[in-house]
Amino acid sequence: MPTRRNFFRSSAAVSAAGLGLAATRASALSIEKAGADPTYKIKNHNIKQTVMGWCFKPMEIPVLAQHCKEIGLTGMEGIDPKYYKDIMALGLKISLIGSHGFATGPCNPQYRDMVEKKLTECINLAADVGCKKVITFTGMKYDGMDRDEAIKGCLDTWKKVMPLAEQKGITLVLEHLNSRDGTGWMRGHPGYFGDDVEFCVDLINKMSSPNFKLLFDIYHVQIMNGDVIRRLRIHKDVIGHYHTAGNPGRCELDENQEINYPAIVKAIIETGYNDYLAQEFIPTWQDPVLALRHGCMVCDV
Repeated sequence: MPTRRNFFRSSAAVSAAGLGLAATRASALSIEKAGADPTYKIKNHNIKQTVMGWCFKPMEIPVLAQHCKEIGLTGMEGIDPKYYKDIMALGLKISLIGSHGFATGPCNPQYRDMVEKKLTECINLAADVGCKKVITFTGMKYDGMDRDEAIKGCLDTWKKVMPLAEQKGITLVLEHLNSRDGTGWMRGHPGYFGDDVEFCVDLINKMSSPNFKLLFDIYHVQIMNGDVIRRLRIHKDVIGHYHTAGNPGRCELDENQEINYPAIVKAIIETGYNDYLAQEFIPTWQDPVLALRHGCMVCDV
């Protein structure tokens, strides 16, 4: 005859079995560091994962490229063009080409001629190596800056290079950066003009070109604006590239940070986006390659 004690023992066993099954099902998307799989390779390929090379210094780029190939990433970005040929020989793509840098942007008249020159060079380089995107930035605020004049300067400078970009089939992607976090190297950029993602979207709409879009950096958007999934859904038509990193600290995509990357990447895919998402976190784990595998696993929805 069933007893109260036997009932609770049976219930506990069923619950434990259920939790075990749930853990097994969740393991492929585990954000926990303890769940990092040193043999994991990207399986689903619903989005093209790539990596920002500068984040993994001092690892040599050719070494990082070999790891990227083995993990199943499709490309690399944020690397010296001298490595492009070797990377492409591995079957990897150049997913994004750098240009004038975030500090020296066209909001400041001092840099406008340089920005135009660098963007022109990078558009031509992108076309030569089969890359479809070149990054651009607003630049940093400066003493005595007039906001309206700075906006006009940005738009006028970008419009000078857009005919070439459109002719070559290259998209310029404007990156929004956070200005709040000044606690460490590259965690944030205090003084950056384009620190409001809605402002950056407004600039893109003013450009009125299908070849000028937003680089939606999930880490920076979380810090400055939040409401990440709603924002990427609202702005899906003007988003041309994505970057990742854990917040706070621009760390791995693990349980020690606040962004729910599996849900976010799923939402990105649901918008119809199937292009590049670059892992741009700065590794803190002892094994940076394991950290990269883990990040790729978390985003492999």
